[in-house]
Amino acid sequence: MAGKGLGFWSAAAIGVGGMVGGGIFAVLGLSVELARGGTPAAFAIAGLVALITSYSYAKLSVRFPGRGGTVDFLDQAFGRGFIVGSANVLLWLSYVVMLSLYAYAFGSYGAAFFPPAYHPFFRHALITLAILVPTVLNLGRAGVIGRIEIYVVALKLAILLFFLAAGAPYLDPARLAPAAWVPAVPLVAGGFIIFVAYEGFELIANTGGEVADPARDLPRAYYASVVFVILLYVAIAVVAVGGLPLERIISARDYALAETARPVLGRAGFTMIALAALLSTFSAINATLYGTARLTYIIAKEGELPAELEHQIWGRPLEGLFITSGLALILANTSGIGSISTLGSAGFLVVFAAVNGANLRLAAQTKAHRGLAALGLVSCLAALGTMVWQSLARDPARGWVLAALFGGSLALEGAYRLIGTKGPGKTVRPSSPDISPID
Repeated sequence: MAGKGLGFWSAAAIGVGGMVGGGIFAVLGLSVELARGGTPAAFAIAGLVALITSYSYAKLSVRFPGRGGTVDFLDQAFGRGFIVGSANVLLWLSYVVMLSLYAYAFGSYGAAFFPPAYHPFFRHALITLAILVPTVLNLGRAGVIGRIEIYVVALKLAILLFFLAAGAPYLDPARLAPAAWVPAVPLVAGGFIIFVAYEGFELIANTGGEVADPARDLPRAYYASVVFVILLYVAIAVVAVGGLPLERIISARDYALAETARPVLGRAGFTMIALAALLSTFSAINATLYGTARLTYIIAKEGELPAELEHQIWGRPLEGLFITSGLALILANTSGIGSISTLGSAGFLVVFAAVNGANLRLAAQTKAHRGLAALGLVSCLAALGTMVWQSLARDPARGWVLAALFGGSLALEGAYRLIGTKGPGKTVRPSSPDISPID
């Protein structure tokens, strides 16, 4: 595969960009509300599960390099039956949830510039624009999207690092002391409710076929990107919680990171972080829409979604783009940040558990340590159970939205298999060259 062009730094940048795409701007306030002074520990615990899971992704990506990523790994391990098809549909729906999370954050940070009485109106208006405008942009050339993303990732990392440097000298250690933490189970559950902030490392899997030396560079890219983001998130949580009273962060939950910059940098700091959040979440929506349109195409090519989603307009899978945008638009305008984050975390924890299970099943081919693959599987399932238990204890109504996510995945796949014209015997692989990769 020499000469394909992507090396360690490019692959690692994709992972970092996928994780720091907008999640930290969206979920910091929610995490503080759940974990209080233990927020840095909550981010570290969630990051540890992501790091363990990255081991399975690294092994599977080296053994099965290509554009199919998670979809291909599950099909290779378990075939293309009903359960795997439902898991792939769940992956797609989880990305719909991520889009709604980014859009909700965009609307919340944008509305913060207007008087409080007008926040609801402007939040919904900006949520809608945040989805519709990238949808239109995705009708254009993919290369433009890719080039923009590179600069946006560099800019938002620079702003976050500046925020850390400016805020570090003003910490109050008492706000971070164990006495300010919540009990262990709510703390751990709080970490997993915001697990969506880590899901983006799996995007590295979609570049496997374009990496010059997959065996060397893919594992290093996974581990380096996840470790870097864990350290970044923990540092941000330390500066945020240590620099501002908890109640002020919670009261500004939907735009908490900008509020934490106000004591040190004043109104200019608030504006800088809020603008960074708008840029970051908008670019994340843009890139995720493009990748998710490809995902619906790949799943349809596998015979696990209707053949109509294979249809390309102007050489692009735009039907999947329009359906994804419409679903995200509805969810972002009808749900709160807590429900959206819970849905996204639950969906990706199930998918990641399945990927760890795939690595365990294929350990002889991937040359993986079975114990680490099993640890990843158990960690994801334990995280899911803890998060669901705590979520239902806080708000029993969330049981219905979780049931809708998982039940919807099963129902969509089941309905398609009952009435569809394609079945699991379709032989086209996700690495089919008739669609360009994400730039």
